[in-house]
Amino acid sequence: MSAEAFTLVVIAAALHASWNLLSKYAAAPAGHFVFAYRLLSTLFYAPWVIYVLVADGMQWSLAAILFIALSSLLHLGYCLCLQWGYHAADLSVVYPVGRGTGPLLSSLAAFVLLGEEPSAHGVAGILCIVGGILLIASGGDLRRFATPRAWAGVRWGLLIGLFIAAYTVADAYSVKTLHVVPVILDWLSAFGNALLMAPHAWIRRHTLMRDMRGKWRYAVAVGVLSPLAYILVLYAYQLGGKVSLIAPLREMSLMLATVAGFFLLKEKISFARLAGCAIIVAGVILLSV
Repeated sequence: MSAEAFTLVVIAAALHASWNLLSKYAAAPAGHFVFAYRLLSTLFYAPWVIYVLVADGMQWSLAAILFIALSSLLHLGYCLCLQWGYHAADLSVVYPVGRGTGPLLSSLAAFVLLGEEPSAHGVAGILCIVGGILLIASGGDLRRFATPRAWAGVRWGLLIGLFIAAYTVADAYSVKTLHVVPVILDWLSAFGNALLMAPHAWIRRHTLMRDMRGKWRYAVAVGVLSPLAYILVLYAYQLGGKVSLIAPLREMSLMLATVAGFFLLKEKISFARLAGCAIIVAGVILLSV
């Protein structure tokens, strides 16, 4: 992986952890919050999209249009499940399981579907990251999964991971093979999300305004940070980064979000979770070699 691609993914990881933390802080109804920040992101990033279309243009094809539509549906499912999961369980369970399942499945799909060849240190890095995630999620005590709240977090995390793997592979194919411009792909995905949710939002507009009272500042922040985090990753793909390496490398955000969950959200801290963070760092180092 080139130094440029590695740097983009590291910055994206920090942004990703930040917007996930803000989503947890918002504690707003999932549908209303997702609609708000996806709509705002289309407004914020429209000038960039217009500039790219005017200055550079883009080659359109039926395959590109279909994959853009698929991306929109997959990201909508991910965003909604993420918010519902945060309502159902702790950030430090939902986020690790989702972010651990996602890169593992993404890497396997990249080997099978995209023809990427695994390297010894790459596989070791992936296994370290997944192992660290599981250690964080369990807290070193598998008995904690006997509680209904913990199992709820695991279930939501697994579902989120499936969406992550699906959109990761689909979007990587879009930018690497179909040559879709990253910012245009993300913008059209967000626009599609807002469009699909608009009728429900309009019907329940009074409830939306009530539920979003005091939450708009979070929606604005997430509307800026969430697209930027993912656009940087898409550009890393275009620079030649492999999905099987970039997908797990993004999970540096897991360590940041987990530490933030400990200190800012006052979630339970333990030696096992800190060890899990250290193992993830080791995995990131292996992936960067």
